[in-house]
Amino acid sequence: MNARETVLGRVRDALTLAPQPEVEVPRAYRTGRTLPDDERLALFVDRLVDYKAEVHTCTAERTAATVARVLASRGARHVGVPPGLDRAWLAAFGGTVQEDRADIPAPSLDALDGVVTASRVSCAETGTIFLDGEPDQGRRALSLVPDLHVCVVDLSSVAVGVPEALARLTPHRPTTLISGPSATSDIELERVEGVHGPRTLDVVIRTDA
Repeated sequence: MNARETVLGRVRDALTLAPQPEVEVPRAYRTGRTLPDDERLALFVDRLVDYKAEVHTCTAERTAATVARVLASRGARHVGVPPGLDRAWLAAFGGTVQEDRADIPAPSLDALDGVVTASRVSCAETGTIFLDGEPDQGRRALSLVPDLHVCVVDLSSVAVGVPEALARLTPHRPTTLISGPSATSDIELERVEGVHGPRTLDVVIRTDA
């Protein structure tokens, strides 16, 4: 028996001996909240900006022009995309596009100037974007290794709060939560960006989609 099995065995024994609660824990979570589109958009943008993300709003028909403008402003000429991304979104982009594959080593993704992905759902109250590995979002490494992430979000996929957002996810899918550019702080509260993911996050919100 190794140390892990010993520790887990002691935990199981302790749980067996512990008294069982007589009252069921109440789980009356706050759910089902809604807001008008303009209020939900304003709340989501406010939270994204607070997390130091750059926000760009557009109509669905202006998606390609907006994505191209964002990439040009960042100097991105070689970008990666997940295999299921709508290529019409890159129709106005003048650089090269590399479709990601599972056999591409994750470290080599660092050679990309950036990545463009879709998203599954977002939470307006926390400014959090959820990716779940669907073909239009790709594997986790694709959105974490390149230094620039351009994420396209449909306003219709933005829920008000965390319970409403989680209800739209499939529990068994791998989920990545993005709340602004990657950042951390040391013990002296010195902010360092880009440690665990891209230092730059541009969010393109399609207001009529």
